Amino acid sequence: MTFQFQSAAEMVRLVCAREISPVELVRAHFDRIDELNPALNAFVHLRRDEAFHEARAAEAATLRGEEKPLLGVPVSIKSCIDLAGTPCAAGCRVRSSYIAPEDATLVKRLKNSGAIILGNTNTAEMLMAYDTDNVLHGRTSNPWNLERTAGGSSGGEAAAIASGMSAAGIGSDGGGSIRVPAHFTGICGLKPTPGRIPATGHFPAGVGPFAWMGVVGPMARTIGDLRLMLRAMVGADSADPMAADFPLNEIGEDELKGTRVGILPPDPTCVPTNETLAAIDAAANALRDAGMEAEPIEIAELEQARELWETLFVRIAGGMLVAEVVKGRESELSPALQKFLRVAQGYPPLTAAEVLQVQFARDDLRARVLRRMETFPVLLAPVCSSPAFRHGDGGWDDSFGTNYLREMRYSQWFNLLGNPAAVVPVARSAEGLPIGVQVIGRPYEEMRVLKMAEIIEARYGWREPPMEWRAARALSAVANSAD
Repeated sequence: MTFQFQSAAEMVRLVCAREISPVELVRAHFDRIDELNPALNAFVHLRRDEAFHEARAAEAATLRGEEKPLLGVPVSIKSCIDLAGTPCAAGCRVRSSYIAPEDATLVKRLKNSGAIILGNTNTAEMLMAYDTDNVLHGRTSNPWNLERTAGGSSGGEAAAIASGMSAAGIGSDGGGSIRVPAHFTGICGLKPTPGRIPATGHFPAGVGPFAWMGVVGPMARTIGDLRLMLRAMVGADSADPMAADFPLNEIGEDELKGTRVGILPPDPTCVPTNETLAAIDAAANALRDAGMEAEPIEIAELEQARELWETLFVRIAGGMLVAEVVKGRESELSPALQKFLRVAQGYPPLTAAEVLQVQFARDDLRARVLRRMETFPVLLAPVCSSPAFRHGDGGWDDSFGTNYLREMRYSQWFNLLGNPAAVVPVARSAEGLPIGVQVIGRPYEEMRVLKMAEIIEARYGWREPPMEWRAARALSAVANSAD
């Protein structure tokens, strides 16, 4: 294994032991970006000069004997999160001239922890799809199969991390945008509780009803690295009223013995593939073998959760907020985003009373689900109904082979409800595509969720993508140079 595929935690150990220089680590990652990014299109902007400057400073720090939690680790940031001096367009021409004036709070915290930011990564246009493709930067492909999507909207992050171009990174999740790309590319991802990590500097801003639906969170190849990244970013922030200090208390495996884990049944309107259901069973067995009790559980409220999420995300975020941002410049949008806006604006207009009622209904629904989780503090569920779909095959209605409103509901539920949820890779499909499992917990119980996911990971976990396409592309490049 090359050290690009070492865990972030191992990179820190090697840097602090002076077995690897931060400059070497950064150079190796840029070399890999130069090799793979032309095919994957994960990164959209790079910070070469700044990253090498920061790497040399990190190297000097190691010589002084300094230690930091992420010292020398090369990471990446989703391009809807402010990275000072860098275009952060969220994949949209309407925002193409936007240069972040300063780092988002979470970026500052990562830098203070010793991380080195390589650059930022591609997103779905205006974050409104589960396929990362846009007219500004083009589409991001899956390292497991270039004909498949890496997911969205944090697809660039997922592809960069899965392929070893980045050790770890930051995505955002308003309806599965961390978890679906992690599942599609075979890595780990965490959607934390709203307020756990400040969303200051994220576009769109996490305000109003979206403050408890959309979050920022870590993506990595191991659960341990999710924990490491999470610890570096948590805490209150005066610019984000949702962000608050809640303790992150480690939890031991012995403390979990006897925990009742609820296995959510397939939604009858969108039954997952047999391979996906088998992955859930495999994850449940790993927990049973570690002393947990895993059994099926029915939560009737989840269909209402999906309906409320649809109202908030599609009708309000899409049909009202995004439509207002791009007003008068619709011709600059991709056909896919234009179609999404037509779908969103095809619903009857919402009255102010209806918007308020959605929020009341959400709070009542959340309370009922959390009462159910007093008995089952952890849930297992698919991330979505299938592995990564082909480019262009996903959309917001039944004219597409993958209907986002139907097949991604397993993730959408928990954005509406505000639960923390982690994804851990468990299996592969018959076509060789990764299949992840979603581990869901109660608010602010991320450490319990991550420990459960780590138990599953110990039996399954991340594998390096075969990337067989690399050889074909190399031969093609040689042939073209000979011509």
